[in-house]
Amino acid sequence: MATTVIIHLLGGVALLLWGLRMVRTGVMRAFGGDLRRILGRAMSSRPRAFASGLGVTALLQSSTATALMVASFAERGLVATAPALAVMLGADVGTAAVAQILSFDVSWLSPLLILLGVFGFSTSANSLRRDLGRAAVGLGLLLLALQLIVHASDPIRDSATLKAILASLGQEPVLAVLFGALLTWLAHSSLATILLVMSLASSGLVPLPLALAIVLGVNAGAAIPALMATWRGEIGARRVARGNAAFRWIGVAAALPLLPFVAELAPLAGGEIGRQVVAFHLVFNLAIAVVFLPFLSPIARLIERLLPTPEMPADPALPRHLDRAALESPPVAIAAAQREALRMGDALESMLRDAMTVFRQDDRKLVADISRRDDVIDGLHEAIKRYLTQISREVMGPADGKRVMEIIVFSTNLEHVGDIIDKNLMELAQKKIKNHLAFSSEGLAEIADLHGRVLETLKLSLAAFVGGDVSIARRLIAEKTMFRESERKAAERHLQRLQSGRIESIETSSLHLDVLRDLKRIHSHLIAVAYPILEEAGELRPSRLATA
Repeated sequence: MATTVIIHLLGGVALLLWGLRMVRTGVMRAFGGDLRRILGRAMSSRPRAFASGLGVTALLQSSTATALMVASFAERGLVATAPALAVMLGADVGTAAVAQILSFDVSWLSPLLILLGVFGFSTSANSLRRDLGRAAVGLGLLLLALQLIVHASDPIRDSATLKAILASLGQEPVLAVLFGALLTWLAHSSLATILLVMSLASSGLVPLPLALAIVLGVNAGAAIPALMATWRGEIGARRVARGNAAFRWIGVAAALPLLPFVAELAPLAGGEIGRQVVAFHLVFNLAIAVVFLPFLSPIARLIERLLPTPEMPADPALPRHLDRAALESPPVAIAAAQREALRMGDALESMLRDAMTVFRQDDRKLVADISRRDDVIDGLHEAIKRYLTQISREVMGPADGKRVMEIIVFSTNLEHVGDIIDKNLMELAQKKIKNHLAFSSEGLAEIADLHGRVLETLKLSLAAFVGGDVSIARRLIAEKTMFRESERKAAERHLQRLQSGRIESIETSSLHLDVLRDLKRIHSHLIAVAYPILEEAGELRPSRLATA
């Protein structure tokens, strides 16, 4: 009998966690990018940041997911520490508000939500409706799990042994706090743990003083997942996670001595014990917000002083923005990978710019330096690929999956360009230097002109990659046609100089034509970013072949 009861209880807890996960993944798939934009736009003022944190967390039902979004902004320097901390205070209140709503007896909604969710998920081809159906099923399972936990605990409610154990634990509030923190860390969900404590308290299994102490532990443990996820991340993310942890832990330390008084006053508020537990959780988080919100600016300065910005890593091939903690949140992870791809673009631009300097000045040292920079591009490309393949597929919608492929293809094209510069152009440059060759003034001017156009194309390509602008994509395709024509004319003029007997042209003929060919190859790789943009806009024809 005892084994059966434990299995039923653990099954209810597992179903509760799974329901919360389905709600979060469904909402993330449906609105993940929009929620991230809401957070990003709300950072301009502290009240808006607090409200956005509350609202986004109420939808996601996970303060950890919100924390990772905020951390991604902070680590890129897009938001200051103070408004980021305001978002986190709002997120903490958001999870408490959701728990308050779920504490009402809405068990009758469970079968209805599951029915509607399954129907919407199974019958709709629309990805948004399928994602919302998934979230509805998750919410229905969550409510069902709460019922199962209450029913599963009924047989052990009258156990004298269990009552003695829980009574002794209730006399040791510090141990109860540690127990609640451990439970929350293992579940990685403060909302799930609060709902579990509420259910056990409602069934009479956990007395009120013990339940209140565990609630404090839940709040202490809720900071641990984000804290661990950002432990070795960028300094901005660490400041947010550690600042929020400090708020929670200071609040727990201040509230712990007051628990006996709270336990006496809680029944006066009315309602059954489970509602009292959830109400205490909400009041605790509101109190933390009220206490700390007015002082966020000096607190942020203190945190920045305690956690100063470190020097950038010495190895430029090491990725700087690929935060592993963001892998569960595709919009955040995709933004990180996009930013790393732009680092590749910056490194490639410096390589391409210096390649022309090598041909002009015959600088052997610069040839070696360009080759080393290609190793940086190779390392970043490999890191981006590995990172993107590890993004949680469960919460990735079709749009996210498409963007992942676009980033992989774009970074691969940049890596190919780096290889062309290193293994082709630099080999040609070494041959030119070794044999003491010199281009004709006209030939060098033609190469410089095409090289300049390739540089401008690289800038346009990076802009198109970031913004997905159709007008820029059309400019790139038009530039491809004009560049091809310019390369052809440059080759014809070179052949005319050969026919006229110009010595410099004769000596550098193969060299000259190979450089033109490699610049054309580089240009083609850079233009490739335009095709998916134009295809999505419906501005590409199926084929360039003439119809019969």
